[in-house]
Amino acid sequence: MSGSSANNQRILVGVSGGIAAYKAVVLVRRLIDAGCEVRVVMTEAATRFVTPLTFQAVSGQPVRVTLLDAEAESGMDHIALARWAQRVVIAPATADIMARLAAGMADDLLTTLCLATEAPVQLAPAMNRQMWAHPATQANYARLVERGVTMLGPDAGFQACGETGAGRMMEPEAIAEALLAEDAPGDMAGLDVVVTASGTREPIDPVRFLANRSSGRMGFALAAEASRRGARVTLIAGPSSLATPAGVRRVDVETAAQMQVAVESIESMDLFIGAAAVADYRVARPAEQKLKKSGASLSLDLLPNPDIIAAVAQREPRPFVIGFAAETERLAEHAAAKRQAKGMDLICANEVGAGRGFDTPDNTLLLLWQDGERALPRAAKERLATQILDTYLQIKQDFPHASR
Repeated sequence: MSGSSANNQRILVGVSGGIAAYKAVVLVRRLIDAGCEVRVVMTEAATRFVTPLTFQAVSGQPVRVTLLDAEAESGMDHIALARWAQRVVIAPATADIMARLAAGMADDLLTTLCLATEAPVQLAPAMNRQMWAHPATQANYARLVERGVTMLGPDAGFQACGETGAGRMMEPEAIAEALLAEDAPGDMAGLDVVVTASGTREPIDPVRFLANRSSGRMGFALAAEASRRGARVTLIAGPSSLATPAGVRRVDVETAAQMQVAVESIESMDLFIGAAAVADYRVARPAEQKLKKSGASLSLDLLPNPDIIAAVAQREPRPFVIGFAAETERLAEHAAAKRQAKGMDLICANEVGAGRGFDTPDNTLLLLWQDGERALPRAAKERLATQILDTYLQIKQDFPHASR
């Protein structure tokens, strides 16, 4: 998300009174992580499922519930809020609020805002399968679509009432992805991007292995962001339970050697991002059977693993190469040396240990390249992915023929 994309979007999230209201908290968090400015408006019924204080804590903004609020209504504040929003999304959108919107009613703050705003309105329906299938609901759905309202879902699946069928609200991650994809800048369209992510596992015996600590979140976030911006993305992932980002081709591997083969098999590569925590060593002769524990010490004969990033930097034609450095001391010094030694164009360095870097949803980074540096303050890894790719595009623009 560059300056013209979703990271500057002002999104008003409306929450109506259904059990799926708790999922809206996750939606707000995801949108903020992506750099959006979010404000929340709740119906009175929604406050019986989730408190306004919860949304205020997540969004960092006051939550509005009442239309005729003496403290908030000076200067027609509800009209100002309608003008502020660049997009309105109601999640969950119950059968009741769909009916009221279809009838053009303005009997609470949320429906009034929907009538007063010029911003596009999107609904994520959520209700019992029979309520969803009712002719009245389907007629309201059709009427709203005719008026230009965009529908996100619903999905089918198990519902809170114990039944299974259509009417389940789309997952908040999917809603956020749909909202952000619409604002993708397209500034990486046509590029072939390869991302490695997560750690590798080097077997000791059939049940034990050597590995580096890595959640894979940073690599997956980079793959998702590159795809959102129009690139053709191949994600080569070590063992990970993370979901494959939309539009991304995924190749699963386990060892460093398998990752190397997967990378080498890709012919077209404009940008390579080595975000995987590749194990530096492998066991020379893994045991074919499980090693039994004994009182004696155990020695392992270790061999160095291939340097995947350094090999990619020697390819012809050569892609732009981004790598990562996890350091425990002298961050800038060690990262700069690593960038030079491996032939990277851009290195993203962070300090690790004491709860920093590993298995966390956020991080801080220091970006270093031949002619500059950029410190990225603590932010969600999705936001960092945006800033890394923005920096890559800026470097390519400023030095289109520079190698390193």
